[in-house]
Amino acid sequence: MTDHLIIFQKLYDLYLYTNMVVSKFPKSQRFLISNKLLESNLEMLRLTIVANSKNDRKEEQKQISTLLDVFRIQVRLSKDINMLSVKRYTHFMELINEIGRLLTAWQSSTKVQAA
Repeated sequence: MTDHLIIFQKLYDLYLYTNMVVSKFPKSQRFLISNKLLESNLEMLRLTIVANSKNDRKEEQKQISTLLDVFRIQVRLSKDINMLSVKRYTHFMELINEIGRLLTAWQSSTKVQAA
């Protein structure tokens, strides 16, 4: 897991932040969107571990990218239904965008290694 520890650590930090934020969601929403956010994040972490243990990582990287897009929409939805402040939404987007850049770089390096 040491090859791509940075992306794993960023996803791990995102999970910790997400967990802290969703614990403050209203109870009526806590088991809906908050669970989806946490599940998406956990799956990205799992896929990162799986991808890092394989030589051909493209499929897992693609799945992580898709899940990151889903996570982004879930965060936006949380803001739009007033469960997230603009400040927290902005912080989420900064974290998500950084992970997206790291994932793109990881995907690019995988393509170079495969060639």
